[in-house]
Amino acid sequence: MCRSKYAYVLFCSVGGRLSAFGVPSHGASAVSRKPVPLPPPKERRRLREARSLSQEDVAARVGVTRETVRSWETGRTDPRGRKRDAYAAFLVAIAREPAPPAEASGAPGPPGAAPDLPAPGPPGPARGDGAGPPPRHRPGAGRPARGPKASTQRSTKPPLAGQVRHSHAPPPGGTSPLNAIAQPAALMNPFGRRHAADGSLLTAERAAGLSADQAFDRLYGHSAPALVRQTYLLTGRRALAQESVERAFHQAWQRWPEVAVDRDPAGWVRAAAYEYAMAPWHRFRPALRRPDPPPASPEDHALLDTLMSLPPMHRRTLLLYDGVGLDLPETAAETEASTPAAAYRLLRARRSVAERLPVLADPDALHQGLDRLARGEKLQPPRVAEVRSGCERRTRFWTRTAIAFTVLILGATALTLRTAPTAYEPPEAPPETVRGVPPRMGPGPLTDDRLALRDLLREAPRTGPHRTHPELR
Repeated sequence: MCRSKYAYVLFCSVGGRLSAFGVPSHGASAVSRKPVPLPPPKERRRLREARSLSQEDVAARVGVTRETVRSWETGRTDPRGRKRDAYAAFLVAIAREPAPPAEASGAPGPPGAAPDLPAPGPPGPARGDGAGPPPRHRPGAGRPARGPKASTQRSTKPPLAGQVRHSHAPPPGGTSPLNAIAQPAALMNPFGRRHAADGSLLTAERAAGLSADQAFDRLYGHSAPALVRQTYLLTGRRALAQESVERAFHQAWQRWPEVAVDRDPAGWVRAAAYEYAMAPWHRFRPALRRPDPPPASPEDHALLDTLMSLPPMHRRTLLLYDGVGLDLPETAAETEASTPAAAYRLLRARRSVAERLPVLADPDALHQGLDRLARGEKLQPPRVAEVRSGCERRTRFWTRTAIAFTVLILGATALTLRTAPTAYEPPEAPPETVRGVPPRMGPGPLTDDRLALRDLLREAPRTGPHRTHPELR
């Protein structure tokens, strides 16, 4: 029943629109037709590299993010729906094109491949998948419908500056929470660019022969400033934000061999900072019982109060999606939730913000408000040398503490083995007075005759011949 209902919604959403290939799509064919075959992931990457195209170029042509293209080329995920058709047509087109000459390998990509931008651009014409602009919708409009293929209907990544999608009215098939989510025009991430949070940074550093210290310093310089602002939006406390970022980079430096080969080192650090900042035991710290001074601007103060009124997971989902700029599946993965659950959290968070601050009901306005609030606080992370040295001091301290504790346990164990009894010794019974026994009887006092005899025996010689001859009387 749920599947037929979802098929009807999909039929209504794609009816009368043009597909990615310019052919009118109908509901029945959109649901029942077989997916377009694609080459293996390695072949996809080979075709792209043979035409000297970057992942940003492919993402701009297909209308997705760089992370999505990378996941397609690694085989971690496969495109679906219109994205699959567009990606297949793109691969066929570049396969038929002649290979560029060697000297043109460093030429810029197609005109549609614009570089990543650190700040949102001015609103431009709406961009649609078909022959017209998409309808406008409000966040959370319509009742979400459940279906096994709801994840295939997620919104695409927002276009670059100048190609902003305006979203206020329910989208086609607006019964799905994944369709009801609009995205801001440009998003901030730890690197200050939209699609820089990947493993290519450390790959380039390893290729350049940088040491571990230099690679860590470079990652810290790219990630720490914006990450402090993000954790401030997450917690509303300046000291806790700086402490969370410092502790996250401590963990990253301790586990640098693991972080260095991670596909998204900035995401690894961001997740560690968020987990530490949202730990529930912070509420028991005396230094954090009183709130920090509010921002100077009344608008920023109202937005910060609204963010702090959201549940922690809703606040984190809103920050990751509308602030950092992650896709909905990536947001769900980082929050350890399913994609529909993350969509519901995002919709509820947006609805709560819109109820208290109607001016921020638009996703672009919400993003600009978050960016203004984050940049309004002059939060600076500690210097990278202090972070590395502090991490090493902390590691040495805990290592020495663990060694001392181990030695203490071994000494206590040896002392116990040395002094402990080796056999059972029963305890002595407490003394008691014995009653009913007659007293000991001895001789009575000596008479005068006995005393004289005793004196005589003591005075007479004990040896000599007179002892053997009787005395005549």
